[in-house]
Amino acid sequence: MATKKEKSSHAPEVLVCYDKLIETLPGIERKGATMPYTSLNGHMFSLLDKDGTFALRLPEDVLEQFLKKYKTKLHETYGTVLKEYAVVPEKLFKNTKELAPYFKQSVDYIKTLKPKATKR
Repeated sequence: MATKKEKSSHAPEVLVCYDKLIETLPGIERKGATMPYTSLNGHMFSLLDKDGTFALRLPEDVLEQFLKKYKTKLHETYGTVLKEYAVVPEKLFKNTKELAPYFKQSVDYIKTLKPKATKR
């Protein structure tokens, strides 16, 4: 569920798909109002870009397989290629059952990273 009350520019059905995916893993919540994302221990692992592109952060071995299997590419935002983030094709984004294992692998990968210091 969204934690902020500000309005997102994304279509409601896109946010429903994102929330449905997030609900597959207890304890994970959607953050961000205008550019929704998920993070754990200070590391972002999924995001919904302003243009509606969904990107998922994956470990290197899974990322390579994912890019080939779904004929997709690394995510690019503001002119920068995010090297660990794969663009999730729209058809896959709408298929929670097929995408959920990759979402879990993303969370499992983030759990291996050293937590970032918080500002609080």
